[in-house]
Amino acid sequence: MNPKMTIRQLLILFLLAVVCLGAVACRGNTPTGQQADLVIASKGFTEQDILQELLAQQIERRTQLKVDRRRLVGFVAHKALINGQIDGYVEYTGTAYVGYLQQPVLTDAAETRQRLTDLYATQFNLQVLPSLGFENTFAMVIRGEDAQRYQVATLSEAAQYAPQWRAGFGYELLEREDGFPGLAQTYHLQFAHSPEVMDLGLIYRALTQKKVDFIAGNSTDGQIARLGLVVLQDDKHYFPPY
Repeated sequence: MNPKMTIRQLLILFLLAVVCLGAVACRGNTPTGQQADLVIASKGFTEQDILQELLAQQIERRTQLKVDRRRLVGFVAHKALINGQIDGYVEYTGTAYVGYLQQPVLTDAAETRQRLTDLYATQFNLQVLPSLGFENTFAMVIRGEDAQRYQVATLSEAAQYAPQWRAGFGYELLEREDGFPGLAQTYHLQFAHSPEVMDLGLIYRALTQKKVDFIAGNSTDGQIARLGLVVLQDDKHYFPPY
């Protein structure tokens, strides 16, 4: 069997994490200057860069294909895949299902994945592969000392204290279909001021330096455990599975 056809037919969208694979189009060069056979993208943050490199190395180790690594930003990777500019990348099911497909939130991970798989095949002619085995969901984070002081563990419990807190979020969360506006409505969240738009690379520093009191991180962020922070439970299941 032709190894190129195998990888193109069977490769890459799904992270509760998933990997998406599209048709081959334009090619770039590998870091060694060789002409690439496949283009695998990252969505432009550390976790994505690591996943991209793992995929690229696995492909190159198991086949004769050469992989070009592309670093893109946010929704750009999805558009690039649809347009045939890349061949695959790792995506998050909730982002794809709610954000790209404009579907209502489902709380069941298996159902979300199945519907996503069917819709990607019919609408985009893309294949969604099995989950990579972990979830990276939005994490609403506060300082450990505040969680202890106010005796809060859930978003519902935190909502009563939010009017005295300052919030800091990345731009994407403020704009997404599954982002802050719906979260605020679900939990009746009101802060002392409108949430500050912050660079995701600085958001944990701002929390520990008490410039803000409530941030939106990611559940796989290493800083949460390292800094003794607390993730508030999404007890009303607002966020879809990622």
